[in-house]
Amino acid sequence: MIFKVLAKVNKVIFPSYSKQRLSFAEASKLQKAIIGWRYYVTKRAINQ
Repeated sequence: MIFKVLAKVNKVIFPSYSKQRLSFAEASKLQKAIIGWRYYVTKRAINQ
């Protein structure tokens, strides 16, 4: 339940880098951290 709510909040707050066609190799450390965080939350939200 917590991760599902957190996933919705992430969708509103953080940008979608896939829509911006950002290459992971060209991403900055902050962008990689955001991508990793969104992946972690999404994975947990799906597995609940």
